[in-house]
Amino acid sequence: MSTEIIPEASATVLVVDDNPTNLSLLFDLLSHEGFKVLVAPDGEGAIAQLDYVKPDLLLLDVMMPGIDGFETCRRLKANDLTQDIPIIFMTALSAISDKVKGFDVGAVDYITKPIDREELLARLKTHLTIRRLQKTLQTQNLALQKEISDRIAAESALRMFLHAVSHDLR
Repeated sequence: MSTEIIPEASATVLVVDDNPTNLSLLFDLLSHEGFKVLVAPDGEGAIAQLDYVKPDLLLLDVMMPGIDGFETCRRLKANDLTQDIPIIFMTALSAISDKVKGFDVGAVDYITKPIDREELLARLKTHLTIRRLQKTLQTQNLALQKEISDRIAAESALRMFLHAVSHDLR
């Protein structure tokens, strides 16, 4: 059974893994599925890229030299500019404590290696859909807040007008 997903035209995934083979395989798979794919060989490289581009989702290896995936995730979640980017961990670590730690530092999901293509694509589709819906909801909330503010201002102006007319009539 094939998990066919049609990524949004702007869906960009940043893949962070210190293994060049993993980066190449994921780059090829995701590019073939229509995603815009960025790569970084470590946590520092990923953080540096995020100064220039905001991907829709990160696939982040846990065990890397330098700062590991958990610390990378912590830093991204502590930054107002990157805290809302969903992070999915990819790792050979399969202990429940490692998975819980991943969620505790801010990841939205956790995939164990070796990565299954169908599972990866299903999880990407799910989290990209959630992100798109969250953005839509935020936009609608801002529009509603503006509408409420405009109505309050109009109501205030109407009250002042009615008060002035009432005063003049007396």
